[in-house]
Amino acid sequence: MINKPIRFAALATLSSLALAACVTDPETGQQRINRAAIGGIGGALGGYLLGDIVGGRRDRTEKIVGAGIGAVAGAGIGYYLEQQERDLRRKTAGSGIDVSRDGDSLVLNMPSQVTFDVDSANVNPQFRTTLDEVAGTLVQYESSFIDIYGHTDSTGSDAYNQTLSERRASSVSNYLAGRGVQPARLATRGFGESQPIASNTTEEGRAQNRRVEIRIVPVTQEDVRG
Repeated sequence: MINKPIRFAALATLSSLALAACVTDPETGQQRINRAAIGGIGGALGGYLLGDIVGGRRDRTEKIVGAGIGAVAGAGIGYYLEQQERDLRRKTAGSGIDVSRDGDSLVLNMPSQVTFDVDSANVNPQFRTTLDEVAGTLVQYESSFIDIYGHTDSTGSDAYNQTLSERRASSVSNYLAGRGVQPARLATRGFGESQPIASNTTEEGRAQNRRVEIRIVPVTQEDVRG
């Protein structure tokens, strides 16, 4: 496992380079880091977003097909994602959730201050209405894999943070499944404290690192045929 000083040094490098990769959100006017722009720069810390889906496409596709879920034609992927991104932005506006496009996938970043209490894996009651909106959109756009990633800050032991991140990812997955999202589409992974997006030396940074991310990847005809 990468030790904390090395992770912090890598984070410092990423932060300095990422300043040039900030974009303005057209919906909110706020600046955020464009994951696609930083590309390989973020590989050491956020490369999981650029890799395969959790569990691998072959096994996940078999479950998708078994559940009767259709695929998106290659030429229609861009439009499919654009429509889903638009609806997710509209339904999560003002909630604290960041919706971003990462190549041929969408990423929802949900900070813990709006999803979980400190040291808890129970979804906050006040956040459930927003998560209901997310679930409704995912049900509407059903031709997609949904990966849910849990993250923590560096407070506490590596082992405890790993378990907490897994529990938080599972809580969101279970909540979405309970709101009609097919379980065959869902998979979870906990990253503990290993994937920071901010410095763990400040409370503000730690709050950003305590988060759950949802990655939405379209099921393509190539997946089904493969």
